[in-house]
Amino acid sequence: MFCVECGGPLTLMYAKGEGLVPFCKNCGEFRFPQFATAVSMVVVNRAKDKILLAKHIGQEDYILFAGYIKKGETAEKAVCREFKEETGLNTVKAKFMSSRYHEPKNVLMLNFLMIAEDGEITIDTKELTEVTWFTMDEAAERIKKDSTAEYFLKNAMNEIKKL
Repeated sequence: MFCVECGGPLTLMYAKGEGLVPFCKNCGEFRFPQFATAVSMVVVNRAKDKILLAKHIGQEDYILFAGYIKKGETAEKAVCREFKEETGLNTVKAKFMSSRYHEPKNVLMLNFLMIAEDGEITIDTKELTEVTWFTMDEAAERIKKDSTAEYFLKNAMNEIKKL
């Protein structure tokens, strides 16, 4: 671990109320870990009876739509932009659901339940190999098991049932 300001080595030091935190002796400052932030979308149709899942290039499992938030962009704008880029469809409505740290990619995922407009899907072939509408039961069966996507999908399905 190295300091983002001076490049010097960091050592773990106790910070009151925080526990062990990386500390830069050169700067005399605590350096809290940094990570990227991304959005994840559980996409439903207007009738709220179908869920749209995707397969990314090189992956066999179905997952949710997701993308990184650009500098200066809000999570709400990123949801609409990412979905439009990947499918060609617009967002009718998006509601923040929950967040979860995704360790494999060192990213904080902000999950939204999103209603997509009706229309023809245009797949971004640089990122995706397949985009398919599923019933809720089918989506639950096909989503990558024990994944952040499955966690978000289960939360969203509980919310959809309340609507």
